[in-house]
Amino acid sequence: MSAENKEMVAHFYDQLFAHGNLEVIDKFVGSTYTNHNPQGGDGPEALRRFVSYFRAANPNMHHTVARVIAEDDLVLLHSRAVLEPGTAPQAVVDIFRVEDGRIVEHWDVIQPVPATSVSGHDMFTTLSAPADNSPDPLAPTAESKRVVEALFHTIAVERDPAAFDRYAVDPLYEHNPQYADGVPAAKELFTSAFAAHPELTISVKRVIAEGDYVAVHHHYKTSADDLGFAVIDFFRVRDGKIVEHWDAIQPVPATSANDNSMF
Repeated sequence: MSAENKEMVAHFYDQLFAHGNLEVIDKFVGSTYTNHNPQGGDGPEALRRFVSYFRAANPNMHHTVARVIAEDDLVLLHSRAVLEPGTAPQAVVDIFRVEDGRIVEHWDVIQPVPATSVSGHDMFTTLSAPADNSPDPLAPTAESKRVVEALFHTIAVERDPAAFDRYAVDPLYEHNPQYADGVPAAKELFTSAFAAHPELTISVKRVIAEGDYVAVHHHYKTSADDLGFAVIDFFRVRDGKIVEHWDAIQPVPATSANDNSMF
């Protein structure tokens, strides 16, 4: 079922955003479609209006999908979007939930891509070996998921940055533009964050894994009163260790076009 869902959602996404084919909404979107994007409403007609308006406002928009993974009823796409040639791209991560062959729920996180990065890497390419954006069909999905979930438990619950010593390995390629490669840099990031924000919380909402790729959708808050950030972290696991990391981070807005939250 995951493979069928993955194929359907990838086709839907390509037709809708690359070709502006609104007919795929009728074909693939369920009547109970729930949208967690704070700018969009629920239901197929709200999606049609949103996409029609968005494409009219950005007629030269271009999407390039970097990677797609699927597990059970969830499909995730990590893509690079350029709204107008010559403008800064966006890193976009979409998650779709499929029920009885139709898309019934959607979450996303969108982040502008800065002109430079600390590591010198972009936010999309794969640098670890083998340099393949597709999940390795021979990699053990359950083990990859276990490693990443263990990392998050140790960081979010035990608040122990030494988790990176146990679950990651250098050079640990880092695609977040604000941070450097390497296990020491990852440890320092969380050590500093916990020191600066004693009430910091990381609430995991869903985990999606396929082969050597694992994505974690979570709510990152620096305090109880902080609206926080919607974050999707994307990891690659090889031989039982995390070797590469991508993410997209978006501030949670104070208001939304729907009542569903971003999670």
